[in-house]
Parts: sequence; C-alpha cells; structure tokens
Amino acid sequence: MSSIFIISLDFELHWGGFEKWPLQDYRQYFLNTRCIIPELLKAFSERGIHVTWAAVGMLFYDSKRSLLQNIPLLTPSYRSKELSAYHYIKNVGIGDSETEDPFHFAQTLVKQIIKTPYQELSSHTFAHYYCNEPGQTLDQFRADLKAAQHAAGMFKKKLKSLVFPRNQFNEEYLKICYEEGFIAVRDNPRDWFWNIRSTQKESLWKRFNRGMDAYFPIGKENTYALSNLHFQSGLPISIPASRLLRPYRPKEFILNDVKIARIKSEMTRAATKNEIYHLWWHPHNFGHYPKESMAELNKLLDHFLICEKKYGMRTLSMGEVADLVIDRDR
Repeated sequence: MSSIFIISLDFELHWGGFEKWPLQDYRQYFLNTRCIIPELLKAFSERGIHVTWAAVGMLFYDSKRSLLQNIPLLTPSYRSKELSAYHYIKNVGIGDSETEDPFHFAQTLVKQIIKTPYQELSSHTFAHYYCNEPGQTLDQFRADLKAAQHAAGMFKKKLKSLVFPRNQFNEEYLKICYEEGFIAVRDNPRDWFWNIRSTQKESLWKRFNRGMDAYFPIGKENTYALSNLHFQSGLPISIPASRLLRPYRPKEFILNDVKIARIKSEMTRAATKNEIYHLWWHPHNFGHYPKESMAELNKLLDHFLICEKKYGMRTLSMGEVADLVIDRDR
C-alpha cells in the first residue's frame, strides 16, 4: 500500500470564533479569507490535490431567512451561553444575505468548492458545535448533525466526513456521527497537549507546547500506517491529524522556514515508510498575510508532487481513506 497525503480544512469564517472575535476588528481578516479560498481551490486543482472541506453548515445558506427556517428544534444548552451561535444571532445579530454579510453566509464559496475537482464537502457541524462543553447533550448534537446533512441536501450532497470544532474530539459522540451518515471523523494527534477538553480557560502550557511542536520535535511521531485505522461496526473511522499548518508570521523570521522544512521532512518520512500524513488548518489562518501564507502552502504542495513522483504517494480525502478502510475490513 502506497503512502497517503490528506488535507482537511476547517471552513468556518466568523462562526469559528464569534464569542471572542469582535467582528468590527476582523472584517478585513475574513474578507481576505474569502479571497484566498478561490486561490486555494486553484492551487489544489492544478496539482490534483484531494481536500476535505469541513464546513460549518450555517455557511451553506445565502440569507438569514433561509437559515432561520432550517435551524434544529434542539439547540445546544451550553452552560456558557455566549458559546452558542444561536445566542449570537439573537443577541448580536447577522445580516440578511451573503451580499450584506459575507462573514456568516458563504453559499457562493460552497458552490465553488463543489465544482472544483477532487474536493470533498464535509462537515464542521451545523453551528460550530462544542462536544466537550458543559450543558449540551447528545440529543442536541444529533439535531445539529441532522441540520448539517439537511443543509448539504440543498446541493444534493451527503456529508461523509466530520471535524469536531476546536478539536473537541469526544468518543461518546461517535455512534451518533455514524448514525447520521458520517463514516470518517478527524481525530487529534496522540500528544497530551492535543487533548482538548474545553474551549475556555485552556492551559497556557498546553497551547505553548502545541505551538513549539510546529518547529521542534516535542510531540510523538505523527505519521502512521493505513493498517492502524480500523472499521468497527456502527462507528466512523477515526483519522488522526498529523500537523497543523500554522500561518506565516513576519515576526517569526527564520522560524517560518523551520516550520515548512519540518512539514516537508514529515511528508517525506510518510512517503518513504508508506504511511499517512494528515495536514490541516483553517482557511482564515491565511487572513492576515494571505500572499506569504499561500507561498508557503505552494512549497508544500510542490513537495507533495515530488513525493508522488519519487515514492508513489497518493492524495486522498478523509472520505476516500474511510472508504478504503471499510472495504478492507468488511
């Protein structure tokens, strides 16, 4: 079995941090993000890269009216109400259309993703649902996933892959994922600093170690064999992430190059050992320095082409990897 390169993207715009990002301070950031998405699609298409786009379901709509008509009857009852997208809509408000509010609606971009070859439209839940926050329930989570699938149905799509918002991976929720049509979920790296229990008051020490691991070998080896993935009846395939692609930062100087060199080295290791390398990030991570961040990504995509030619590395989406595992284990 040849090596596999996976890319998964957490596509969320302002829904990914409305409780902590005042929109008046982030308008240009997300407008830059919207501009970078067609560039990402072009870069992937030109190189034949298969990518999983885990999108917040609310982005699938083009108007406030259509969104409100399709929200689930059960919504998350977080103990911290400000974490709820529905609380934000009610108390802060959103615009009436994508034209008026390109920060909370993105149907035009979703359609571009669907039209681009090798791109898998998948889910980041409907309302950026936090699975480890106190107060929410399993039934509310199920209702959220049903709403996400319903939204995808507008494009005649069935969502197969899911990424938990804020990487709040919760094994108790996996059965519901499978029952609602998801055969693949993204798991976290096997390092202690990727065990994320809450989106609030997270340990600064954990965050520091996650950041340092992007440049220096702090964590465990993050490539793995396809044989490590298994299908269990009634559960989705858990596909661990390997590396978060951190955005370009001008103050980091040479560390930007160290970061890219580290990822290239990990990709090569996966290619030579016939293993999986799973890279992920948020499109909005490119929002501050889009030109420089795209230049870094292009270096990585070109390195994949080298691994493809030299070692036979393949590019697959999360859903395609899950299909391979299910076909093998059944």
